[in-house]
Amino acid sequence: MDSLDYRALLVLDAVVSQGSFEKAATALGISQSAVSQRIKALEDATGRLLIVRGQPAVPTGLGQRLVSHHRNVKLMEAALDIDLGNQVSMPEIALAVDAASLATWFPQGLRPLLSPPRCQLHVQQATTDMALHLVREGSVFGCVAAGPSETQANGPQVTPLGRMRYVCVATKAFANHWFGDGFVIGAARLAPAVVSDRDMMAGFLHQVLELRGAYPHHTLPLSAATTECVFGSMAYGLLPWQLVSAALNDDRLVDLAPGHFVDVPLNWHAWNLDTPFTRALSEQIVATAKRHLLP
Repeated sequence: MDSLDYRALLVLDAVVSQGSFEKAATALGISQSAVSQRIKALEDATGRLLIVRGQPAVPTGLGQRLVSHHRNVKLMEAALDIDLGNQVSMPEIALAVDAASLATWFPQGLRPLLSPPRCQLHVQQATTDMALHLVREGSVFGCVAAGPSETQANGPQVTPLGRMRYVCVATKAFANHWFGDGFVIGAARLAPAVVSDRDMMAGFLHQVLELRGAYPHHTLPLSAATTECVFGSMAYGLLPWQLVSAALNDDRLVDLAPGHFVDVPLNWHAWNLDTPFTRALSEQIVATAKRHLLP
């Protein structure tokens, strides 16, 4: 391949973003046949399949690498426009963030980035494994996740953010009904828990109560686990302290195991792309986390 056709890369990016050739054509204002022709020409030039045709259309490994390259080039072009005093179109930056961070500290850092708008953020919620996969394959510029705390060779840079603390809570009514004699192993074998992370709750029960094996639980996303199950007196659960601190202070919730908690170290995994947008984004995420998370 002598050189990359960036007009074709723009089309490839649109197909991946939109999930189909038809939607990419609409977004770009060209015909669907033109989309197909440019993708075919790019595949001929690379000698590799770049898009797996289906519903949705998804990139192959090389296809994703080319999309990531195209997006990085657009970010660097936007940075040059600033230096040259040209009008700047807001670059797109994709991120993956864990549910607990999205529900607590992460939104607190958005105002300096988005008001006035400096970039177009595309943030998706992802588990640790999925977030790390997305950043390593280049689908996102960076992610907030647990995972390894050391930068790997040829991988994204890793910056420690702090610890997210989880506490085991329930309403007073639930605690009185199920844990009237305290948070003991016999009661935990009967009381329904709600979990977003089964391993975290299993580890907590083993550590605090030496409970091994099965325990009754519902599995729900964090938002539903918090608002419906725990506050609705249907279950107890491990929830981020930031989400429940106010409810603990005004006695809407009680800490079932005072002095016991789970601390999850979070890290910022991001590629070393030195543009004003990505630099400001990384700095803002790290600074916000350090204000809200435990050191």
